[in-house]
Amino acid sequence: MRTSSSSARTSRTTATLSPRAACVTCSPGSPTPSTPAPPEPTGGDMSAFPTFPRGLTAPILTPFEDEGPVSHGRYVEHARRLLDGGCVALVPFGTTGEALSVGIDERTAALEALLDGGVDPSLLMPGTGLTNVPDTVHLTRHAVGAGCAATLVLPPFYLKDPSDQGLVDHLEAVIAGVDDDRLRIVLYHIPQVAGVGWPVDVARRLHEAHPDTVVGIKDSSGDWDNTAAFFGIDGLAVWPGSEGWLLDGLTAGGPGCISATANVNASAIAHVVTLHLADRHDEADVALGVAREWRAGLGEPLVPAMKRLLAQRLDDPPWANVRPPFEVVPA
Repeated sequence: MRTSSSSARTSRTTATLSPRAACVTCSPGSPTPSTPAPPEPTGGDMSAFPTFPRGLTAPILTPFEDEGPVSHGRYVEHARRLLDGGCVALVPFGTTGEALSVGIDERTAALEALLDGGVDPSLLMPGTGLTNVPDTVHLTRHAVGAGCAATLVLPPFYLKDPSDQGLVDHLEAVIAGVDDDRLRIVLYHIPQVAGVGWPVDVARRLHEAHPDTVVGIKDSSGDWDNTAAFFGIDGLAVWPGSEGWLLDGLTAGGPGCISATANVNASAIAHVVTLHLADRHDEADVALGVAREWRAGLGEPLVPAMKRLLAQRLDDPPWANVRPPFEVVPA
């Protein structure tokens, strides 16, 4: 059971890591993280995220034991590595975390494990969006009750081509079901995977109707014109869904990016943010180019490839485990 102590819920436990462990999330030749104090926000509307400095957020991989369950010990260790290695926040159970292959009870138990392990809930934005309102409410209410900064919510994605009003009705039913003033929702737009996205007009309607609740969007479409349109919604925090658009997003006043490859290349991507915030823009451009090239060499599917890489770096074979329909990348 998680302790009821308020200090245990709200203060992050800093992991003591060996130099080798601290660099597990580094690419070869990338800067070793020195864990400086994170930079203060210098632009964009971050009022809804007072604990999220501008920077790199990792959608954390979900490790599985050989027998199949979520490996809570590895999960906590990896979360600590990421936060100590350059990430400013984490997204449990996004696409990278194989969210739709993990059961509801497994998700809540894994989130509890992170909190029991000393991970600050104000640095967490769990994915909670499912195809129906009751299950989405259940996961979202649990995250809010745990003190998480926000939740990342997919649209209802099973029935294709929903109307704008249908999408609005779905999310408003979730908001009403959670019924908690602490609720902060970041919409999750990844139509090429989900088959359904959050259109710009729907995001605008939801934010304008619930400005203190629908506070941001993660755009993983890979279409910068679409991302730029989200930036046109006054007061909405916008995260591009990869480091490829990191500098464009920061220049537009955004909080940074949420990138899958933060799991294995955090320090190099975080270094791009550091250079940008120091107005060393030419160097930031070069560093981002290196990070993009490194990402391109990881292979596909990306999640099994990153898990195999972590298994090799950590000399820990179970890290390569994935759930169907993914297949394990051979050693």
